[in-house]
Amino acid sequence: MIAEPSREPCIWVDADACPVPIKEILFRAADRAQVQVTLVANQMLRTPPSRFVRASQVAGGFDVADDAIVEHAAAGDLVVTQDIPLAARVLEKGAQAINPRGVAFTTDSIAQQLSMRNFMEELRGAGVDTGGPSAFHPRDRQAFANQLDGWLSRRGAR
Repeated sequence: MIAEPSREPCIWVDADACPVPIKEILFRAADRAQVQVTLVANQMLRTPPSRFVRASQVAGGFDVADDAIVEHAAAGDLVVTQDIPLAARVLEKGAQAINPRGVAFTTDSIAQQLSMRNFMEELRGAGVDTGGPSAFHPRDRQAFANQLDGWLSRRGAR
């Protein structure tokens, strides 16, 4: 069970596949901006000592962490995930979503992103080698930091 953070806008992280550099950016931002960051995963996570950072371990299983994030995310929150279906679900709740490379999921783009994901999944299922994601670069880390700073600025303007 995830402890509910305060209802100030907060950040939820689909932490199982979140790159370490992104977690480090989030940990620093949590203390600097005094925003609650909750990492959700089906494994034990190490977090720095901070009253603004917590980890929540959920049971293993298909979409268990995603379901927990959707259950607790609210309008105005930020969700960090690579999972396009999870991003679609939190957008429906009025939350914002970005991936660790700093690409924002939006209500205007999510249908196309879901279609492309499903198409690529069909290709892989048919045995086509679609390759994998490109290596994580410093420019990805910077793009993420820029998106996060934008969200934090909008949050502070409330």
